[in-house]
Amino acid sequence: MASLTADAIVCAVRAHGEHGAILRALTREAGLVAGYVRGGRSRRLRPILVPGNLVALELRARTEEQLGGATVELLESRAPLLAEPLAATALDWVTSLTAATLPESQPYPSLYSALSAVLDAIGVASSARQWAAALARYELLLLAELGFGLNLEECVVTGFSTDLAFVSPKSGGAVSIGAAAGYEDRLFRLPPFLRGQDASPTMGDVIDSLVITGHFLDRDVLDGRNRDLLTVRERLVDRLGRAVA
Repeated sequence: MASLTADAIVCAVRAHGEHGAILRALTREAGLVAGYVRGGRSRRLRPILVPGNLVALELRARTEEQLGGATVELLESRAPLLAEPLAATALDWVTSLTAATLPESQPYPSLYSALSAVLDAIGVASSARQWAAALARYELLLLAELGFGLNLEECVVTGFSTDLAFVSPKSGGAVSIGAAAGYEDRLFRLPPFLRGQDASPTMGDVIDSLVITGHFLDRDVLDGRNRDLLTVRERLVDRLGRAVA
């Protein structure tokens, strides 16, 4: 897109040249976009170009293929959350994941809404359990939007939709209690809230859901690449796991 004016969620910022920065941000209608921010490393712009912040973005380029010039104005700052280690790690992971996996200039309005909801939850939720559940749902949605959706509606073995309690790490399909007999230790436990059956999951349920989504993100989306990014996620899940303990 040669020109764009839109609200955007900052997802990644990389230094470019002596003073500038390359911004990658998610918009509702245009998807993930990139642009060069002149003076992006300045004292004025650094607090604006924080992953998770909501900005008013203007992007201009001579051609569709050219990296455009970007200007930003802050609409909502989430920088205060960076003072909280758990929230900061969650912000780092979810924005980095978005920037690393989505193709540019393809609209994903449902992902934009879901990412906004996750970031809002991190800021206002009274406990990590609440925003971590939103994060798990976001990862599940991202898998689906990229063509790697899990089938949690019926048993991959029997085709029935009752007593679903596990997920196959191979197929990504749900498995019923009966079909799983004798193989439980080879399957993931399926938390009911991933199927919309529990509005208040425990932290144990949330950790189980993140184990599921993490497996398929690593295998199907990241394909074992970007170990630095996966290390951020491992740190996040570890810290959430301590909350369970």
